[in-house]
Amino acid sequence: MEERSLKVLETDTTFFNKITNTLSKLLTPTKVGINSLLINMKRNNVLKSFEAYSTVDSSDDTKKDQLRNRYEESYSLYLESIDKYIMDSVYKKVKKGIASEFEKSAITSYYNIVHLKENEYLEYKYRKQKFLLELDYENLKVNGKEKIIQKFENLYVSKVEGLYKGIIKNYSVKLADYKSAENGEVLLYSSIFTTLEDYIKNVLPLKLQKEENDTTYEKIKKDYEEFEKFTVGKLDEREFIEKNMILLGLSRVLFTHSLPLVAAEQCYNKLLKDARNLVVNTTDSAKKEEAYNMVIKLIEDYNVKLLSTKVYWDKPQDRENYKKFWNAYTNAKNSQEKEVLILKREIAELENTPNNKALKKFYKSKLSDAGIMKVVKAFATLNKGNLKLVKGKIAKNEATIK
Repeated sequence: MEERSLKVLETDTTFFNKITNTLSKLLTPTKVGINSLLINMKRNNVLKSFEAYSTVDSSDDTKKDQLRNRYEESYSLYLESIDKYIMDSVYKKVKKGIASEFEKSAITSYYNIVHLKENEYLEYKYRKQKFLLELDYENLKVNGKEKIIQKFENLYVSKVEGLYKGIIKNYSVKLADYKSAENGEVLLYSSIFTTLEDYIKNVLPLKLQKEENDTTYEKIKKDYEEFEKFTVGKLDEREFIEKNMILLGLSRVLFTHSLPLVAAEQCYNKLLKDARNLVVNTTDSAKKEEAYNMVIKLIEDYNVKLLSTKVYWDKPQDRENYKKFWNAYTNAKNSQEKEVLILKREIAELENTPNNKALKKFYKSKLSDAGIMKVVKAFATLNKGNLKLVKGKIAKNEATIK
């Protein structure tokens, strides 16, 4: 693992670090408080049952079922103890009017999750478990309980990874119900990218650290290193789109089933729409060129990581057209030939879509610069007293008006 560039980020400024610092201070004078003892006891129980279930002989189905049921029951009781801890420690202070501004903010965040229960039960179920697990994990790190942390991290990674996958899967199902670019759909795309980013920043490094034999890192190394460049500083619109493109690329390995190809394709198309608009709306020539290069990179990513693996197509003709493009693309001798193929395919796809004249004109100018397409200007000519436009060669005996 020495050569890996993945790292566990500092959490000194995270929400969970702050709330656990506050709660720890509240409980420090009463370490033998019933809530603290209850959490410790329930945590120890779930760690023991998790270890027993994880190491059981897989061929003994009866024993495996018994241990799984015991583990799930102890896990539920453990989460309930943390939930009670929050209510008894923070909520009561807020209710009495003696809570700090941060404590008020913390309980607000907690109830934002609880309020999902009525209309978004699945998301509520996943996010509340994730919240409680993260809270206890940060509390252990703040108190420096290294021996417990090492055991707890095995449970934590296993559970939290499953919760992230559940959240992403839920978003994928909801995305299939949207037929137009409404506000809800835009928010849903944002939620998908935010959840992917949270997982890659906060869980993936720990997972690979705990599972040294996992070959996942080798598959995502290049993309992860690219992603790290976008984790520092404020991003502009182009960088934001490019970061989400990298997240989608990583998801094709990390969330193959939770974010299936159909949902991932919708996400790619959303990014392509935003990237194309950015090219058209950017007036600064240098920034416009950067946006264009990003579009080409996004289309390459879309083709290599998604369309090349697509099996089922709604229209057989679309599949045949793509096969011709893909064969030419894979046989292209250099990046310029690939770019030309991408531009030609882009122009063809934009022919049937409205309000894309400016983008098609820009693409054609790129082909002209590459010597592939000759852009012929229109000439105004005088013919029998009437003005008309003639493209290409001017007819004989017609006076050209310049």
